[in-house]
Amino acid sequence: MKKRFFGPIILAFILFVGAIAVPASWLTRFIPDKRVEESATALNPNMFQGLYLQNKMLEEQKYLPIYGSSELSRLDKFHPSNYFQVNNQGFTPYLIGKGGSQSLIHAINFAAHADQLKGKKLVFIVSPQWFTKHGSDEQHFAPNYSALQGLDLAFNDTIDPAVKKQMMKRMLHYKAVTNDAVLSELYQAMLEGQTWKVNLLKPAAKSYYSLLQKKDLYYSMAESEGPKRHVSESVKDKPWSVLKQEADKMGEDHSRSNVFHIDDPSYRKLKHKVPKVKNKNKHRTYAKSPEFGDFELMLDILKDAGAEPMFVSIPVNGKWYDYTGFPKNGRTDYYKKVKKQIEAKGFQVADLSGHEYDPYFMKDTIHIGWKGWVYVDKAIEEFYKTGKVSSL
Repeated sequence: MKKRFFGPIILAFILFVGAIAVPASWLTRFIPDKRVEESATALNPNMFQGLYLQNKMLEEQKYLPIYGSSELSRLDKFHPSNYFQVNNQGFTPYLIGKGGSQSLIHAINFAAHADQLKGKKLVFIVSPQWFTKHGSDEQHFAPNYSALQGLDLAFNDTIDPAVKKQMMKRMLHYKAVTNDAVLSELYQAMLEGQTWKVNLLKPAAKSYYSLLQKKDLYYSMAESEGPKRHVSESVKDKPWSVLKQEADKMGEDHSRSNVFHIDDPSYRKLKHKVPKVKNKNKHRTYAKSPEFGDFELMLDILKDAGAEPMFVSIPVNGKWYDYTGFPKNGRTDYYKKVKKQIEAKGFQVADLSGHEYDPYFMKDTIHIGWKGWVYVDKAIEEFYKTGKVSSL
């Protein structure tokens, strides 16, 4: 009985040791060249939290990375991943982000790729709902946090030391980091200037980093399934005015159940809450949040790296927010503040905040869709070709 019990355990241990002992350079040979292309629209968390596929993507000029959060998965024929597939403008959108991917998560990711961002055009979608009273919480941070990227930050000497320290301090507010004994102890030692302790921890941290790096490579070997999507040719070679009309029609057809222009499936999930949320948000604002500090750290990294981002400031569903009593100035003050913050770094902003009340601009209460994507596509195309963004 003991042989039967210990045999598989010993075998598993040998296989595990063998797997982590394999040189990284060997593993990369088994990752197909097409894997980067497959991951462009797969919205795969393993890619977001890894390094390899994003490194390879940033090496190729044909990709235009688009960073954001849950709106990236609101797929329809006007979504950039479809629009630019059938209207080839010389680039392929590469989607990076999911629900809970907020400023600090993106900052850690950008820091890990800072040496590849010089002169790189990219698009970043900013969501108002990130800027809550307490900022990103554990529930949103933990599933998106990457220990691999966190360790990379510790060993990264290209990041401004002051920005790096502030990022480490912020990350230590989260249990996902403090529960990681190696990383949290390393961060604390670095922040307290305990060189002897840093040197003591480095061998374990480097081994840990190597293990996570191998894990990333193994995940990169697997094909990315991604969300089901249908490539629609119906948006091909049409003027923006026609696309806006078609988006209006599509939005109307898909949101007949309510006066808020929310798509019907989303509203069915929300319907039972509607009477309860009337005037519930009377004292809320997006203009005061620790998220602005995290956002500033992210902007600093992009600026120091020499990146060329275009930020897309998206609105909320004005009719819904009015219904919940969310003060108008709690939104407009946010729009002005975040735009000022971006422009202070010399970055471009596609400001869509004036479209709160446009029917079918938003797909639900907070996520852009239908006509909103048409405006985003127009801004992306203009930015990619000219490096500038006109009034939208």
